[in-house]
Amino acid sequence: MRTVRQLLEAKSPDIYVVRPDTHVIDAVRLMAEKGIGAVLVMDGPVLVGIVSERDYARKVVLQGRASSGTPVSAIMTAEVITVDPDDTADRCMRTVTERRIRHLPVVRDGQVLGVVSIGDLVKAVIEDQQLELDQLQRYIAS
Repeated sequence: MRTVRQLLEAKSPDIYVVRPDTHVIDAVRLMAEKGIGAVLVMDGPVLVGIVSERDYARKVVLQGRASSGTPVSAIMTAEVITVDPDDTADRCMRTVTERRIRHLPVVRDGQVLGVVSIGDLVKAVIEDQQLELDQLQRYIAS
């Protein structure tokens, strides 16, 4: 099974970040421009939260808030679930399934190294299963 480190090596190294005082509309624009579903909220080098499209829908749209006047700190998830680069894709898949989340920041010694999404995890699991299937077919054929 692949590690988170291997997943990050296969991805773009870009990490998209906003500050806690960034207006929600600017965070949503960044997500739209980059084609991503969440951005990290950082105060300098410190990860203080994560804000996702789901946060926007539930905490701005449904509550009638103004996205242009609301800071991301008001809607972000402050208790961020993170993973280590040495964690496996399988462990991460269990985490996103059990916690019903879609994005896992990768952190080591307080430093953010990247983000893995549920899409990254599904892709890795499918590729690993295909590799195993190919090996079994070769074994049976030999």
